[in-house]
Amino acid sequence: MAMEWASESGAVRRHRIGGERRDGPAAAQQPEREALAPEPLADACGGGARTRKRSGEGSGGGARRGTGTGLSEARAALGLALYLLALRALVQLSLRQLVLRGAAVGHQGEFDAHQARDYLEHITSIGPRTTGSPENEILTVHYLLEQIKLIEAQSNSLHKISVDVQRPTGSFSIDFLGGFTSYYDNITNVVVKLEPRDGAQHAVLANCHFDSVANSPGASDDAVSCSVMLEVLRVLSTSSEALHHAVIFLFNGAEENVLQASHGFITQHPWASSVRAFINLEAAGVGGKELVFQTGPENPWLVQAYVSAAKHPFASVVAQEVFQSGIIPSDTDFRIYRDFGNIPGIDLAFIENGYIYHTKYDTADRILTDSIQRAGDNILAVLKYLATSDMLASSSKYQHGNMVFFDVLGLFVIAYPSRVGSIINYMVVMAVVLYLGRKLLHPKYKTATYTKDFFCGLGITLISWFTSLVTVLIIAVFISLIGQSLSWYNHFYVSVCLYGTAAVAKIIFIHTLAKRFYYVNASGQYLGEVFFDVSLFVHCGFLTALTYRGLCSAFISAVWVAFPLLTKLCVQKDLKQHGAGGKYIAFYLLGMFIPYLYALYLIWAVFEMFTPILGRSGSEIPPDVVLASILAGCTIILSSYFINFIYLAKSTKRTMLSLTLVCTVTFLLVCSGTFFPYSSSSASPKPKRVFLQHTTRTFHDLDGNVAKRDSGVWINGFDYTGMSHITPHIPEINDTVRADCEENAPLCGFPWYLPVHFLIRKNWYLPAPEVSPREPAHFRLVSKEQTPWDSIKLTFEATGPSHMSFYVRTHKGATLSQWSLGNGTPVTSKGGDYFVFYSHGLQASTWHFWIEVQVLEEQPEGMVTVAIAAHYFSGEDKRSSQLDALREKFPDWTFPSAWVCTYNLFVF
Repeated sequence: MAMEWASESGAVRRHRIGGERRDGPAAAQQPEREALAPEPLADACGGGARTRKRSGEGSGGGARRGTGTGLSEARAALGLALYLLALRALVQLSLRQLVLRGAAVGHQGEFDAHQARDYLEHITSIGPRTTGSPENEILTVHYLLEQIKLIEAQSNSLHKISVDVQRPTGSFSIDFLGGFTSYYDNITNVVVKLEPRDGAQHAVLANCHFDSVANSPGASDDAVSCSVMLEVLRVLSTSSEALHHAVIFLFNGAEENVLQASHGFITQHPWASSVRAFINLEAAGVGGKELVFQTGPENPWLVQAYVSAAKHPFASVVAQEVFQSGIIPSDTDFRIYRDFGNIPGIDLAFIENGYIYHTKYDTADRILTDSIQRAGDNILAVLKYLATSDMLASSSKYQHGNMVFFDVLGLFVIAYPSRVGSIINYMVVMAVVLYLGRKLLHPKYKTATYTKDFFCGLGITLISWFTSLVTVLIIAVFISLIGQSLSWYNHFYVSVCLYGTAAVAKIIFIHTLAKRFYYVNASGQYLGEVFFDVSLFVHCGFLTALTYRGLCSAFISAVWVAFPLLTKLCVQKDLKQHGAGGKYIAFYLLGMFIPYLYALYLIWAVFEMFTPILGRSGSEIPPDVVLASILAGCTIILSSYFINFIYLAKSTKRTMLSLTLVCTVTFLLVCSGTFFPYSSSSASPKPKRVFLQHTTRTFHDLDGNVAKRDSGVWINGFDYTGMSHITPHIPEINDTVRADCEENAPLCGFPWYLPVHFLIRKNWYLPAPEVSPREPAHFRLVSKEQTPWDSIKLTFEATGPSHMSFYVRTHKGATLSQWSLGNGTPVTSKGGDYFVFYSHGLQASTWHFWIEVQVLEEQPEGMVTVAIAAHYFSGEDKRSSQLDALREKFPDWTFPSAWVCTYNLFVF
């Protein structure tokens, strides 16, 4: 301690001595001294136990003044809690307000949600609509054509309606899910063009898809969007207002086959060349508000069109940059129109209640009529705006830069060019530089060791944040290791009580230690100011970094810098004159209203999107670690401008103990298995997803003989818990039937529907009798020939069900140089194998294709291994008695999606 005391500056020692001796006239001079500079901080390393006692109980000095005017712990904690709860309630109120009251609904020329719901119920009543099934290719197409014909009969003579049923065949490669190639044959698009009677040269495209994933009615994904488009078509066609441009409505029948139908339209349909912009309607959840989460690329005029026209806006450039970062394992037709059509557009999706997305619970009754109304109002208004806009015809002239855009509680959208955003951001940075520079460089602040205190505070703050993150990660890893992962999936606030309170308690603990042992004789007001400045500095650093990288999301950091700085300048004088009382807290929280309200608005969207995704993100990503990290990050952000309250308060002991108690109790309850992850509630189901594939596998050797043949139900759980919750209900599914990887076979020798093998490495293979589809798949080598460039060309043909997967693995000394798929260049999937996704409509010719193998060194085991899996998603072939019996054993809180498939492997 002697060394610590010796390190103090003379000014601080004089301040301490003056504080201890101050009385009478000396005490009277203190306010004047405080007016000149902030309360000087005794050297961060100074003082001992006796000094601390004096600072808390002594009769004079700045330390006594800082302590004596400290905030009441109970008042501060309660005030902050009520403040955040009130803001959260305001956000929730905004989100529940789907349609702005007073808007015209059901009037002549307006969108009618009840008519759209009628379309929706008819489409979903058909049942699951997988590509290639009669339900998709015949029944749904027939219903759409029937309704379009009725709409055409009612249309105004100003307009002309043309209808075309397209059945394209094509192929392309995509880097989604690690990269693969897609081939489609005779799939279905229903295309409608509404245009002026004399025709139109340019068009805007509206896109939805009427197909669904297997075993799901697909109400939100994406039947509701097609229903909205039908009603928009009806309203526009009966309007007496002439259009300047055409509106093309594409009802595509193969989006769930990884965007095949949109590729068929944009690359092959004769109307595609007239499209200048598009609106894509999608879903990542069921109902709620439809979010604009992608625009462009560039073309800021499209954002302006949405801002000008949308009646119930809900849009965020943050969602756009998060989605395009690849964090969310999903994609939409937006990518196809952007990459293969070079067309700008707007991507919208319902995001609420993603727990039942792609399950049997995605039914029409779960979508509120107000959700349909708001989506219809918005789509109708934006399409009408674009179809009468002069910018559509010459959209290339307006292709300059990106836009910063975000809605304000769904009331209106703020949008401005990103270059303007950069100017605003750097202006905010300069304001902070001037504010902090004055303190760091001004002589009167130097004498008070402000610079040293500032950087000490920065270090303590970063340590508190880092240790907070480490603490919640340790808890998350432990929870995962003991098998209680996803305990919060059905009870989200369990995660808040576990990880959120742990993060807050750790931050408070670190700062409490610093206050008690490091900043011994300092004024609370002075420390409060120092740590406010530290938080301001950190947010300013983020603002600078995000702006420098060209991210439009930097506007959030600008908000989190500008408003707190203005608040600080407004309340600083009152704080010095009257201390940290109720009035100060009220004005401080009022000044923080906008950044904290918007932060909670974004945080809601983050958890609304990511929490359901964590229940279907595979067996390799620990969801508790991901959620704990997100919660720790949110805690750090929300606590940043409240850290100064720790130093203004008299004590934080009870608050820290309360948080620790909540965290401990929740931790014990989670460890004991009190919280079950899944829900079978009819009102709010949160099912566990399981894929069951009754498959027969046949492995052939180099001579074409059968080397191995087996059959079983291949089981994949789509979350981190695997089958741990299923085994008590179905004892035969346990670790004794864990699937072993066939090391010499591509993708471990299993019939993967999509190349997600790197996300799901825990599989189960329950022995079962062989399957015998009525229409078995056929695959054979047609020819093997030497090319003039010394490679081997293998030509194959295949026939089978509507969905098949083809896999290729080259052997040592051989490479796959080209093939007849995609653009001719083979694309490897993650792991090095090649994956081809194939689908067809009801009627399809034999699939002929070839691969070319460059052999550098001949091997006795051959040059290449290929395999083909046939997936039966519809008809009688999709079922087996063993599969039905096993599926019936699954508890009602699961969603077992089941089908039959075959797998055949060959070596050449």
